[in-house]
Amino acid sequence: MTHNVSRHALAASAPLALALAVASVFPSAACAQSTAERVVVTAARMPQSAKDVLSDHLVITAEEIELAGQGSITDLLQQKRGIEITRTGGVGNTASVFIRGAANAQNVVLVDGVRIGSSTLGGATWETIPLSQVERIEIVYGPLSSLYGADAMGGVIQIFTKQGDGAPRLSAAAGVGGFKTRNLEAGIGGSTGVATTFRYALQAARETSDGFSASKPGAGLYTYNPDKDGYTRESASGRIGVEYAKGHEAGISFINSKLDVQFDAGAGHDDRMIQKLENVAFHSKNRFAPNWSSRLQLARSADKGYTDASYGRSDINTKQTQASWQNDIAFGTDVLQLVAERRVEKVEPATAAQAGKRTTNSFAGSYQLKRGSHLASASLRHDRNSQFGSHSTGSLEYGYRFAEAWRANVSYGTSFRAPTFNDLYYPGYGVASNRPESGKNAEVGLHYNTGATHASAVYYRNRFTDLITYAPVCPVEQSTHPYGCAYNVNEAVLSGWSLSADTKLGNLALRAAFDLQDPRDKTTDKLLPRRAKKHGSLGAEYGAHAYKVGAELVFSGARFDDFGNRNRLAGYGLLNLYANYQFALGWNLFGRWNNVADKDYELARNYATPGSNVFVGVRYSMK
Repeated sequence: MTHNVSRHALAASAPLALALAVASVFPSAACAQSTAERVVVTAARMPQSAKDVLSDHLVITAEEIELAGQGSITDLLQQKRGIEITRTGGVGNTASVFIRGAANAQNVVLVDGVRIGSSTLGGATWETIPLSQVERIEIVYGPLSSLYGADAMGGVIQIFTKQGDGAPRLSAAAGVGGFKTRNLEAGIGGSTGVATTFRYALQAARETSDGFSASKPGAGLYTYNPDKDGYTRESASGRIGVEYAKGHEAGISFINSKLDVQFDAGAGHDDRMIQKLENVAFHSKNRFAPNWSSRLQLARSADKGYTDASYGRSDINTKQTQASWQNDIAFGTDVLQLVAERRVEKVEPATAAQAGKRTTNSFAGSYQLKRGSHLASASLRHDRNSQFGSHSTGSLEYGYRFAEAWRANVSYGTSFRAPTFNDLYYPGYGVASNRPESGKNAEVGLHYNTGATHASAVYYRNRFTDLITYAPVCPVEQSTHPYGCAYNVNEAVLSGWSLSADTKLGNLALRAAFDLQDPRDKTTDKLLPRRAKKHGSLGAEYGAHAYKVGAELVFSGARFDDFGNRNRLAGYGLLNLYANYQFALGWNLFGRWNNVADKDYELARNYATPGSNVFVGVRYSMK
């Protein structure tokens, strides 16, 4: 694997040179320092200064989320490097997120530390996550199974809901836009107390849209329906915490979202899906000694889906009960981390053909080392599952800071994806003997960070084996699977360069990201579906006095909609504009104009995407 990384890195030196050239024109460390140190939690399961995080990562701030207006969380992620999305229609319709070419089911999504997703389809149900409840998002690229267990093959995305601190603070927002889109949201947060500190945050929101037809005429008789497919999403979230003694805190958090969305499954029926996201978690954080911190979390999450369509009705729910105990023990600047976890997945309704429950018990350990210019980490995890047995993963990372603003990284890690209940048991499709998918990832990176200016160039090669895909002729159980089955038949390699740069020049902020990748099915030598070889984004923002204006360009090369690479999806470029104006203390008027050029493009074959549309609103936040 090391030989391959070196050979490919030499062959692709041009992208690295480009990133270095971009970084070289930015202000030096002497003249551009950040006033606030960024902190990243997800990369090591504990707070770290961003400059000490070895894993390739990205943080989406609260300000960026506010400027996104009413857009969906997948629309926001689409603008970020290493991320591609698909969606079968407008906001509210089924969406998937790819991280560095890894499929939706090959990535882990957390909400306030709680894993979410479907145990039948695999991966997060993105359309149920309300952007209005989100304060911050962290994206960590590369395999993290040694920290988070199954499915963390391409990366981990952690979503943090809004939290309160300081004096009581009210907030509210309302807006209207194209496709008769409307939204309302309100919240309160703050903290009280001296000897005992009580923190609280409560948010609620409602979004609704008439939408547009999810499908196009080419979708065929059994899919196309020329009606409007709208949605209504109602959501609430909250956090309550009590610091009852110095270094000791207990709290509870929750998020609840209900999505009622229309979709197309042929003319003559109002096809509709109701999906729910329900999370509740209790935590206890304790500092038992100056160098020993402990966190216990007990959580329950649910992914519920009810469908009423022309082809019938279905009701499939995933419930997960999660318990995690993490201990961080410091030795000077080093940290030893020990984790014990238990996760119980339950699928309802269970049938005679589909087992309804499985349990995973896990133990993990990691060590973070910091010695002057040297940074390193090592982690190891063992997961034992009641369905498919045991699986062990590990990772090694090393970084060397050879100048104040420059650091080089190298890493290697293994990962795996657990077969879903559908992969194992779905009648006529699943095979109970299917094994977990396995991954091996190696990467090298160069990072430049002055605080106000960042640039990076990362090369990665992630090899997946035992990939579970559809086999037209089932290698086993052909009598019960006459039309094929899910089986461990494929091997894939996801390789490429991920480049990014951002800086601030006075009142002007600039950013650029570009991904050059080759997400390939090595069994067939075809590109993996719905993943482009080139994609990226550009952004410029100017802010002065009470206003801020910006423009962003999101672009993608051609992709294929199928594993056989027969159905081509054309490339596209989307220009979006936005503005924010503070017209009084605590009051802001904001607006977005998405797809300014009214580009007609597809994220999935024969499914529509929104044309040119505007959204405007007003936001109040008590100061």
